[in-house]
Amino acid sequence: MTKIQFAELAQNCTSEKCWVLIGGKVYDVTRFLVEHPGGDDVILSATGKDATDDFEDVGHSKTARDMLKDYYIGEMDLSTVPKTRTYKPPNQPKYEQDQSAQFYVRALQFLLPILILGTAVAVHFYTKSSA
Repeated sequence: MTKIQFAELAQNCTSEKCWVLIGGKVYDVTRFLVEHPGGDDVILSATGKDATDDFEDVGHSKTARDMLKDYYIGEMDLSTVPKTRTYKPPNQPKYEQDQSAQFYVRALQFLLPILILGTAVAVHFYTKSSA
C-alpha cells in the first residue's frame, strides 16, 4: 500500500495532474476530468484538501463510487495533513468590465424607466382626448 504525503497531494491539483483525497484514499482523476458530468471545475475546486464532504454531499451513485477504484493510487499519510488549513480560492481569471459598456448600462437604467413613464403619460392623454 502506497502512503502519499499531503504535500504531494497539494502539488497535484491542476488539470494536467489532478489528485483528490476522499475517505483517506488518494485518487488520480486526471483522465476523468473531461468526463465528469459536473465539469472539471467541480473536481479541481476539491483538490489540495480532504474532498470527502464534497463527494458525499453530492450524493454520488454506486456506479460513481465503484469508478473510484479505477483511479485509486494510495492511502493518505494522515500524519502529514496539517492541523490548520487556510482557504485557497481556485484560480479564476479576473473579470474587467468595459468602461464604455458600463456607462451605457447605467444610462439605460436611468433613461428606460423615464421613457416608459413618458410613454404611459402620452398614451393616457391621447386616449383621454380621443374619448
